[in-house]
Amino acid sequence: MKTKEMREMTIDALKKEIFLTGREEFNLKFQHATRQLASSHRLKLVRRQLARLLTILNEKIGQKA
Repeated sequence: MKTKEMREMTIDALKKEIFLTGREEFNLKFQHATRQLASSHRLKLVRRQLARLLTILNEKIGQKA
């Protein structure tokens, strides 16, 4: 998902996407720990996507206040 698409999402949609991305990150970490992870680069991508989502959510919440 591109940053532009993330910025167009509502706050509720962002929260849902953050939850799903966090779950994906947890699953990838678990696979990595048990040596079942096939594509280790995916960890980095998911971690960065989660950071982007959280940043955009905080910006939107800051604008409302």
